[in-house]
Amino acid sequence: MKNHRRALLGISAVVAVTLAFSPVADAASKKKTTKKVTKSVGLLFDITGRGDKSFNDAAAAGLDKAKGQFKTVKYTESAPTGDADRPDRVKTLISNKTGLIVCVGFLWTKDCGASAKANPGTSFAIIDDVIATPNAVSLLFSEEQGSYLVGYAAALKSKSGKLGFIGGVRTDGIAKFEAGYVAGAKAANAKVTIESKYVSEPPDFSGFNDPAKGKVIAKAMYDSGIDVVFHAAGGSGAGLFTAAKESGKKPGEIWAIGVDSDQYQSVKPENGQEYILTSMLKRVDVATYEAIKAYVAGKPLSGESRFDLKRDGVGYSTSNPAINDIKAQLEAAKADIISGKVVVPTKP
Repeated sequence: MKNHRRALLGISAVVAVTLAFSPVADAASKKKTTKKVTKSVGLLFDITGRGDKSFNDAAAAGLDKAKGQFKTVKYTESAPTGDADRPDRVKTLISNKTGLIVCVGFLWTKDCGASAKANPGTSFAIIDDVIATPNAVSLLFSEEQGSYLVGYAAALKSKSGKLGFIGGVRTDGIAKFEAGYVAGAKAANAKVTIESKYVSEPPDFSGFNDPAKGKVIAKAMYDSGIDVVFHAAGGSGAGLFTAAKESGKKPGEIWAIGVDSDQYQSVKPENGQEYILTSMLKRVDVATYEAIKAYVAGKPLSGESRFDLKRDGVGYSTSNPAINDIKAQLEAAKADIISGKVVVPTKP
């Protein structure tokens, strides 16, 4: 999970891709045809990169889908080791004449924003923040809406009436997760209590990649009688699942809730998979893919685009059958948000 800043209203790009070879050519001519690379995409992961089973992996899934579909495009991916090497990674993509640069997370805003202004011929897409230049599209999410639904689920499944929230870093973007979670839980059961803790405070952004601290916070919550904990902490969320696994309690006695990707699908059984009731889905994969799709089609990439419940940009996962008995209630809550009957707060 990473950092999230605001929510606005969505993109949808319908593209027709012109291939570098004739679709009616026979098999022999196809073998002789060389696929000409005419476009290039560079994806800049946030720290931890591919393999975090959360925010970055969601972007990676969108990139991989594009690779499978748009085979004449050259793809590059890169992950910083820290803030110091961010400028150089952007410069490298520019020097390689990359046509579209996808910046994953608001920590890229400064460097990608400066580069977008300096290189008007290059297209940019940034996730979770705004770059206000004509050659950049800002991909934003209504995280509070998806968080409302998992908060609703948490309250329905809790036996103690005590819930927990673990944020990676206390930012406005992560506060939207907390606000939605609390609102959803209270809507399902006004008597529940919610304890919120953050792994780190700005300007320390290590809270998105510190599973050890995440585990300490989660263990303390479970030990205090909290029986459902939701994390919006990126790589630190692995510590929540470990704490649940090592608690000595069975799934159903306590639960954990994942974020960004369907973490029930990505976390191994030995690392706490069976304790993951659901995950708040943030479709970074869809946003990444749609940006690449539009670029390949030659569509302009500009303005702000929101991915919300109405556009299936956020939601909740149903991979764990344990969610099935409350799914009807969650779908009703979802419908109320989409219709406008319920407006989810963005601030705790």
